[in-house]
Amino acid sequence: MNTQTLYAVADGVATLTLNRPEKRNAWTLTMAQEASHWMREADADDNVRVILLTGAGGGFCAGADMSLLTSVIERTQVANEVSGRRAPLPEVSKPVIAAVDGPAVGLGLALALHADLRIATESARFGTAFSRRGLVAEFGLAWILPRLVGLGHAQDLLFTARLVDSAEAYRMGLVNRVMSADGFHAFAAELAAGVSPRSTRIIKTQVAAGLSQTLPEAFEMAEREMLASLTCEDFKEGVAHFLEKRAPKFTGR
Repeated sequence: MNTQTLYAVADGVATLTLNRPEKRNAWTLTMAQEASHWMREADADDNVRVILLTGAGGGFCAGADMSLLTSVIERTQVANEVSGRRAPLPEVSKPVIAAVDGPAVGLGLALALHADLRIATESARFGTAFSRRGLVAEFGLAWILPRLVGLGHAQDLLFTARLVDSAEAYRMGLVNRVMSADGFHAFAAELAAGVSPRSTRIIKTQVAAGLSQTLPEAFEMAEREMLASLTCEDFKEGVAHFLEKRAPKFTGR
């Protein structure tokens, strides 16, 4: 059976691959449903510590498949599908890495920006596309982009819809690392093996909460979580592996 996504788990990493290479992995309702299922599956799987989102065939996601927008009925279906959603995919508690090779444009850019980290090859390209389609910044990109790259870069990307390469994306803070596609899994596996899944889960919550907290509120949350961490198994292992100069064996407890 042909599927529009591929899913595999290895080395603590769940790799979710958008699988329409002949269409540069353009987004469809079927792809959205499949990918949402796999994101929830990965979040519930104790063997998964990091989720790696990527695309097949040298592309990440070229945006929404324009054939979805060719009729009033299809436009209504798309509107109903995205209504009330703050992101293209479900929010999860585990770190999500967007691994971009080729274009990440429009909705494809939204997928990448809603991830926690972004890594890219030298052939990656990023663009908003919305202003060239008579659309607006969707899925909160007008909120996310200024926080990632600053107001000037955000307005440039949103107004002009120009494509930027990975080098420029890295300079403006849109991308965390530039590497070969062969290094994508190793990067995710190193994160999965080297850090406490309990720590990353709580830190992810802290960062999200911190965007709307006052500094005293952030301190209060940090103090509460730090006290809880001091009694957990991963803290004991974190100290032990450092003193014993060995690789950690975190359990997430």
